[in-house]
Amino acid sequence: MQLLRILAFPFSLIYALAVYFRNLLYDSGILTSATLNTPTICVGNLSVGGTGKTPMIEWLLNHLSGGSRLAVLSRGYKRKSKGYVLAQPTSTAEEIGDEPLQIYSKFPDVGVAVATDRIEGIKQLETTLHPDLILLDDAYQHRKVNPSFSILLTSYGQLYTKDWYLPTGNLRDSKNASKRADLIVVTKCPPILDDEAKLSIIRELNPEMNQKVLFCTLEYDINLKGAKTNLSILALKKKEVTLVTGIANPKPLLEFLKSEEIRFDHRKFNDHHYFSGKEIDFFNSRPLVLTTEKDYMRLKNKVNNLYYISVRHRFLGGGKEVIQKSLEDLSNRFL
Repeated sequence: MQLLRILAFPFSLIYALAVYFRNLLYDSGILTSATLNTPTICVGNLSVGGTGKTPMIEWLLNHLSGGSRLAVLSRGYKRKSKGYVLAQPTSTAEEIGDEPLQIYSKFPDVGVAVATDRIEGIKQLETTLHPDLILLDDAYQHRKVNPSFSILLTSYGQLYTKDWYLPTGNLRDSKNASKRADLIVVTKCPPILDDEAKLSIIRELNPEMNQKVLFCTLEYDINLKGAKTNLSILALKKKEVTLVTGIANPKPLLEFLKSEEIRFDHRKFNDHHYFSGKEIDFFNSRPLVLTTEKDYMRLKNKVNNLYYISVRHRFLGGGKEVIQKSLEDLSNRFL
């Protein structure tokens, strides 16, 4: 795989050139970004997957001021439906995508919709749900919409400043696009990160004067959930565990399970993988299957003895207070 990425370097130069001219057209005003009636918060990254966008959307939904009508708009990556779809209690991952279904399952009072055309999706939400605020999931590179507030995520283990363009690297947008962000959040940090390490990263990212850089780590829930009764992670030490992941970067989860002294047989699949009948049959032959919450959206009601482990962001230092203050300021401006 590494050799193929090296051989693909000439194609990455073509991709980088295309990204540069696209952004130039927007920056020069030849192409325009629409500012719609409803305030929006954009959450995204510059790379392909693996920075924790869905947990960040969930964190925001948990901490936004009560009383506001909230909505989430995603494209519903790898869904099998077309056009605009509003999540319903009967929705499946095939219809709206696994991540939107995960969000809707946790926040049934929030309007969750998917649409390839972001402007059309926002207009549909405005017409049908009249939200006070719309969260745009994975929309940083979609410049047709001018968001009210932008949060750019980058992974501690792969900062966008040290990455390169597809297909040699994982960048899908220019590093200079980071200047459009209001907040830059470094995700998946070690639980303890000293000030010197933070300053080193801030110097590497070189933010604008108006930008704040925050740091957060992943926290896994030790209480596993599933189709049957809940199960403590401690109980896994006495069980034969098959771990199934279809996410961009399972490394943090593997490290967590190893730190808990859980032994497991890891079955790794591509991000958003739709499992075949043969794969489902194999999982059903295993004593206990553990998966991520996103994968559970595609496996539930298909696999017996299935449990998932949920994850959330925890901000380090005073990061929580900073982002909460930003949300309060946004609410005062628009809500």
